[in-house]
Amino acid sequence: MKTTTDAAKAVPALREESSKKQKKPLKKFLKDNYTGWLFNAPLAIGLLLFTLIPVGYSLYISFWRTNGINIWEWRWLDNYIRMFTIDREEMLLVLGNTFYYVVVSVPLGLVVSYLLAVLVNSTIVKHVNAYRVLYYLPCMIPAVASALLWTDMMKYTASAESMGILNQMLLALGLPASRWFQSEGPKAIASLFFINLWGTGSGMILWLSAFKSIDKGLYEAADIEGASRFRKFCSITIPMSTPMIFYNLIMSVIGSIQYTGTLMYSTGALPGRGSDGESLYMLGVKIYNTSFKISGAQGYAAALAWFMLAVIAVLTGILFKTSKWVFYGEDDA
Repeated sequence: MKTTTDAAKAVPALREESSKKQKKPLKKFLKDNYTGWLFNAPLAIGLLLFTLIPVGYSLYISFWRTNGINIWEWRWLDNYIRMFTIDREEMLLVLGNTFYYVVVSVPLGLVVSYLLAVLVNSTIVKHVNAYRVLYYLPCMIPAVASALLWTDMMKYTASAESMGILNQMLLALGLPASRWFQSEGPKAIASLFFINLWGTGSGMILWLSAFKSIDKGLYEAADIEGASRFRKFCSITIPMSTPMIFYNLIMSVIGSIQYTGTLMYSTGALPGRGSDGESLYMLGVKIYNTSFKISGAQGYAAALAWFMLAVIAVLTGILFKTSKWVFYGEDDA
């Protein structure tokens, strides 16, 4: 009995000692790392104020009919239901244009930037570093300046003398001038595919980093076996760069679904239903139009943004589920 009583008295003492031991490392950790936390404070505060709080606020207002100031009408799920009822026809148009843009733009951008990286990674090409700089320079131009530049280059007017340089070139070749992305129908979105090749230099840099991480011993072994350049490209370069291909694929899909880009600055007024630019009326454009052009529709715009997030999450999940083709190394299961 005495032994049991002594053990019972010892339990609280052990708990208290254990608690002190736990507090001491925590106090020591804070003392040793407070300088790092101070340096990280601006970033943490920025993420809180300009990312986390706005995200939470957008979710909150998605259940309201509001302009964010003096109109507040509780709607619950009405904004989400509206997408598939009142706005059903317009949403089908928007989603059709968006997915068409993603299906064409993403593979085109990946292939062109990949081949460009293969070209500037070659040791045969002279002054290759200069080409790398030239191909990457367009990515340094701000989006607004780039959009204004393309607007001027693709300008279409009644007078041949005042047309943009691209139309001047078409006329010089005896071809008719084009309205480019201000055209009706497929020509408009085809112009966007052409414009987007302007920024392939950013993808080129990522591909180059992937190529530099490939073990040179693989190429030396292939040379000993007498493999051709094409064989080495197909059997070594492509398989060993699949992690970067997968990363670029995901980021390109996410960016393409959210695309407004040149449309926001070049056309003067963003395309919409019933306009000449109906074929450019994509999900990101609809969110912008709804938020800034319709009074009291900021809540509905927020609901559309969360719907976009759901679409991106589903597509990203599908890509991860089908990513067995990605080779991460010899220990890859």
